[in-house]
Amino acid sequence: MTAPDRRSVIAGAASAAALSPLLIPLARTADWSPGVVRHIAPTVSASAFRIKISLSRPTENVRLLVDDAPAKAARSDVEGRFWRFQIDGLAPAQTYRLELKEGRRALCDPWPLRTFPAPDAEVQRFRLLSFTCAGGLEGAKSVRGIEAFRPLAIRQMLLDRGLSFAPDAVIANGDHIYWDQRAWLEHPNAEIRRLSREAYDRFGYFDRVQSVIGGANEDLLKRLADPQIAELYGVRLRSTPSFFVRDDHDYFENDDATADFVTFPPDDFQIRAANALQRLYYPEFLPDPTRPVGLSGVDFSEGAVSTCFGSLRFGKLFEAALYDCGGYLTLKGDHAGLVPPEVEAWLLARTRTEDTRHFAHIPSHPMGWSAGKWREWYPDVVAAPGDGDVVVSTHGAADANLRLTNQRAKFFWQRGWHAQHQRLVQALSAQKQRAALMLSGDLHAIGWGAMRQSGDLDLSANPVRTVLSGPISTSGAGWPTFARGTLPQAPAGMSLDQNGPVLEKNGFTLIDVERDRIIVRLFAWREPDPIAAIATLEPYETLEIRPPHG
Repeated sequence: MTAPDRRSVIAGAASAAALSPLLIPLARTADWSPGVVRHIAPTVSASAFRIKISLSRPTENVRLLVDDAPAKAARSDVEGRFWRFQIDGLAPAQTYRLELKEGRRALCDPWPLRTFPAPDAEVQRFRLLSFTCAGGLEGAKSVRGIEAFRPLAIRQMLLDRGLSFAPDAVIANGDHIYWDQRAWLEHPNAEIRRLSREAYDRFGYFDRVQSVIGGANEDLLKRLADPQIAELYGVRLRSTPSFFVRDDHDYFENDDATADFVTFPPDDFQIRAANALQRLYYPEFLPDPTRPVGLSGVDFSEGAVSTCFGSLRFGKLFEAALYDCGGYLTLKGDHAGLVPPEVEAWLLARTRTEDTRHFAHIPSHPMGWSAGKWREWYPDVVAAPGDGDVVVSTHGAADANLRLTNQRAKFFWQRGWHAQHQRLVQALSAQKQRAALMLSGDLHAIGWGAMRQSGDLDLSANPVRTVLSGPISTSGAGWPTFARGTLPQAPAGMSLDQNGPVLEKNGFTLIDVERDRIIVRLFAWREPDPIAAIATLEPYETLEIRPPHG
């Protein structure tokens, strides 16, 4: 029999007592000087570090010392403000002292960074912080003058609160930047087109033919991404391994399909822009011996790091497979997928191996919910009575009598996407010793559900718990009810147990992995709660998950 889910509303002293013993606000050490360093984004494995940094001024001579040994360094931009470092051959579960220098001059204070335990190490606990949708230019307005993204200060307060719980790793799950091209400039809504054109006239336009690194394109990319990524994170993540998953907006488009254009799979410019953004600002996934080097997105020139498909392995306790559901989606009808076949094969193989105590799928696009968007695993679409037999997913909250339905055809939706969904959730539920867990991004909401049935699949023996990790930056115009006309809902044909509807609030998720259970804590904030409440935010709900036989 499946162990029951245990959930409760946690508040005040009870929650503080559960979490406070682990409060180590390393990311906010008051006496640590960043010097000329604007941002640090590291990722780690059991044997390697990969680190991205940016500086407030250019330099020709940057060195990173790891316990006094020089790391392999590469300049990432033309002017010398952005640098990347690869450090291999490290010992598992060891803390190293990092120093960043220009010649002999220190560019910032030294800081620690620790490798993960060896894959075969017995580990007792692991803590993960996850969130989604952190990008967006401060001050941007949408239709009717509504704020599109949270001010940077609010986003940083949410990050600081999450980091105050001293996670062993952070997952930023998609939408690190918002600057869509055709989806905004050619949007069916004339007001969105006008506002986009005004903003682009101020910032500039990409030359889609020229290289993204070098010249005007590089200058524009930095003007856009510095405030959305470098200024947001700053040096907060310097000692916290971080995993950045790409999603649609990281390719500089929304996932839209209309009679005039289809934005995915990404074209040549979108791929080059996404790669340039990652090259400058956030680390690729490090190699993993259990992940085939032939997967799409592997960069052999950089030591077989991967841009789109990665692993997080913490000893024998926990493994997660992280995957981008946009960069390599296919439009092949019954044979289509949001990930390519070789990636699906890897996901299925890792799910079935069961060589860690716990395991999770972490896709950029969620399973378990639909908001009627085009690039969903599900055929559901938001429709109004006047719509025809085929519906283009461009409705907003201003439309009346909207409903989520699968009785109308979703324009250019691919049946193979749902078939791939079924294969993945079936493999998750079929695990014998591990609970089925999925942690997702993209949808601008926070909540959880337990899939007990999907189409003709009976998942009740080991329900797939699917968690929406919570958006950092979403504001008035970005909530699903405003942008789509509906809350995220269980799609037709799915039995999804929930402890209430998902919340359209900013927030994040903490996942505590122990040998015999996983504890998921959901944190949420939105007005009319005061901004000051973020600094002491406590989980509004806690979900305890145990393995099917444990």
